[in-house]
Amino acid sequence: MAHTITDACTNCGVCEDECPVNAISEGEDARVIDADACTDCGACVEVCPVDAIEA
Repeated sequence: MAHTITDACTNCGVCEDECPVNAISEGEDARVIDADACTDCGACVEVCPVDAIEA
């Protein structure tokens, strides 16, 4: 199951830069995780400065 990004996301892009499979992209108001591409590695969760990504 892929991680989800909450409303706390500031669209900073740190998670996108860290994602090893390029499953995160810029959305209109927040980053978006492609559930099919996400490997659930947790790298994005560890680097999010506002804890906006949930497992």
